[in-house]
Amino acid sequence: MSDRYQKAWKIAKEAAAILKEKFGAKKVVVFGSLTRRTWFNRWSDVDLAVWGIPDHHFYAAVGSVTGLSTEFKVDLVDAESCAGSLRRAVECEGVEI
Repeated sequence: MSDRYQKAWKIAKEAAAILKEKFGAKKVVVFGSLTRRTWFNRWSDVDLAVWGIPDHHFYAAVGSVTGLSTEFKVDLVDAESCAGSLRRAVECEGVEI
């Protein structure tokens, strides 16, 4: 599982770089099972919250990161427009990359 965990973090970092460089993201935060090794399992995906991507570029950003891996599903959340409860969870438990 350690190798899979490391691969997931690699994908998360690659996605963050794309989101910042290509789409102007101001902040990218990993949340969910990837933030705690004890929560991570073989069904885990890569959950990312992002700040600063203009609305008209968001779906292009989603398309750019969802294709990074065939092994992991990459989920992208717009932290500025998501439900308040999710945003609070991301801010409390997430890891900025």
